[in-house]
Amino acid sequence: MRRLLPLLVLLVVAASTACAAPARGPLLFGVDDDTLKWTDDPTTFLTEASDLGVGAVRITMPWRGLRPTAVDDAILARLDVAATRTRIVLEVGGGPGSTPPRTRRLRAAYCSYLGNLVATHRDIRDVVVWTEPNQPLFWRRPDPEAYEALLARCYDVLHRVRPDVNVISSAGPHARVRGAIAPAAWYRRVGEALRKSGRRRPLFDTVGHNVYPDSPFEGPWTAHSGASIDQGDYGKLLRSLSRAFRGTGQPLPGRAGVTIWYLEDGYQSTVDGHESSYTGAENVAELLDPGFANLQLASAMWLAYCQPLVGAFFNFQLRDDPSLKGWQSGLLYADGVRKPGYLVVRRVIGDAATGKLAC
Repeated sequence: MRRLLPLLVLLVVAASTACAAPARGPLLFGVDDDTLKWTDDPTTFLTEASDLGVGAVRITMPWRGLRPTAVDDAILARLDVAATRTRIVLEVGGGPGSTPPRTRRLRAAYCSYLGNLVATHRDIRDVVVWTEPNQPLFWRRPDPEAYEALLARCYDVLHRVRPDVNVISSAGPHARVRGAIAPAAWYRRVGEALRKSGRRRPLFDTVGHNVYPDSPFEGPWTAHSGASIDQGDYGKLLRSLSRAFRGTGQPLPGRAGVTIWYLEDGYQSTVDGHESSYTGAENVAELLDPGFANLQLASAMWLAYCQPLVGAFFNFQLRDDPSLKGWQSGLLYADGVRKPGYLVVRRVIGDAATGKLAC
């Protein structure tokens, strides 16, 4: 505990200077973790998630064009079991093997698949349409017009078969690699495509926006003058969405129940003392002390709570990836041991869920 006292002091200072918003309702805390895809017995994972206060788990699935496989059916059977005990948010498309649905035929197949999924798996109602389509890693040659058409088709199909469905968009916060489209430009071009189409219905129910920081060492409230829209650029995000969709059939956050979900954030930490639980070699240079990583996470959650149009915050992973080439941004080491600062994060999660944090 002595090691965490300086971190606790910093957390209080960070929270007191992060915002001046009024108190608000609960903030949903979730994790991005695919463990539930692969285990027939979710007990251990769900027990760890419950102890932390996790309210939702986002799962990713690939989209293989017109050829879904038996593997997908097995995954969905496992998720049906898990969904009786936690909220499952399903993100389909963008991973290895995924083919962007650029044509009308592929859009019809993709949206039909999602529609059938929410119609037959009644405990799953939150669906993210693709992963960061503004990034060439997930959508080769990003195409805002094609994504707008995909959102439009899926929104109509999904709401026709399931009125209570939550259709979630996706966008990444940066434009660091060749071919990526910066988030403000991405939203603007999606809005332009919506206007050009003449459509007067919404495209999505929830804005999904990933908020990884430009540097893990900067405070989550850091505002950026460049193209990034990270968590500290909340005002820039709202302005971008307003310019993109004002006057269209797409309600802005704060209207018609639309909110913003921060679908991914995370701070990678060192694994000193737990090396035997990991394989391979680390592939990034910027790693945080685990206690400081959890301070950053707790501060980011507190800030999200104080951003009134944000409805959910997801941390990338519950447990670390055991391969050092993956991400070590969980609250638990790969062996299941709590990282320093775990209790601080758990306290913030609990207070955010019950509306007790001060802003």
